[in-house]
Amino acid sequence: MYKLVYILAASHSGSTLLSMLLNSHPDIVTTGELKLSSKAIGDINRYRCSCGQLINQCTFWQKIKEGMGRRGYDFDIANAGMDFNSVDSKYVHWLLGPLNRGVLLEALRDCALKISPKWRKHLPDIQKRNAALISTILETAGAKVVADSSKTDLRLKFLLRNPELDIKVIHLIRDGRGVALTYMNPVEFADAKTPDLRAGGMGGNRDNERLTIAQAANQWKRSNEAALNVIRRVDKSRKIEIHYEQLCRDTENTFVRLFQFIGLDSDTREREFRAAANHVIGNGMRLDKTSEINLDERWRSALTKDELQVFNQIAGALNRRFGYE
Repeated sequence: MYKLVYILAASHSGSTLLSMLLNSHPDIVTTGELKLSSKAIGDINRYRCSCGQLINQCTFWQKIKEGMGRRGYDFDIANAGMDFNSVDSKYVHWLLGPLNRGVLLEALRDCALKISPKWRKHLPDIQKRNAALISTILETAGAKVVADSSKTDLRLKFLLRNPELDIKVIHLIRDGRGVALTYMNPVEFADAKTPDLRAGGMGGNRDNERLTIAQAANQWKRSNEAALNVIRRVDKSRKIEIHYEQLCRDTENTFVRLFQFIGLDSDTREREFRAAANHVIGNGMRLDKTSEINLDERWRSALTKDELQVFNQIAGALNRRFGYE
């Protein structure tokens, strides 16, 4: 079985930072979001790997393509076919759209999916393809564990059913007010510091992604409710809860806990995490240069009193449940 650490979180909760920090251990490798969706990458001719090379010229990803070929798979990073939603069926896309809503509705979703011949063929194929990619990444990097920062609840749900994977889950939580701010203005609060490195190295203002505070609060709430629903069925020994703020304030002790959980020696990791070879797909911060870790709580000054009130009405109860006042 291949060892996989899955980072489960709402988007913009610090998963890219966490995955790169995990990558600082010689026995762990991450490429960020293993679902490798074409939407995340965008223009393949302009998207940059975190090593700085254009993704279609990166030597690491070329080796991945070769390794997948040896396993019998054509591999195109722009259309990798690792996302469970990558099936040509409007019916399946419709069923996979909603986030996890608990045991009963998930059982109904599974029954409805089984009706589709395309899904019945697609699911085992994509499970084998994901296992092949993880195997290839481990072989290429010479590592023992792969970290996947895809974050989504449904991807984790199906990966947990893959007989070739030995999965441990890191549930990463960030104050919902900080996450909401990133949804309201992603280019300023959830991307690379250097403007021309934003949006995967393509630049741009990302105005089309902006949400209102109400939309942002609801998205954070639903993502975390879905995460709680799927992780509830994971054995206690195979899951751990980490807070973004704790990760930033007390990185060393947090990583002692994490590496003990994973089963690795924490003393061997590279403290300058960007000095480790990494080929990460995901948030634009992967292209920043500094290894300094700074807690981002700009929401305290950026959100207005009215915006905070709206957030509290929609998601305040769950935020407090996670320990945020």
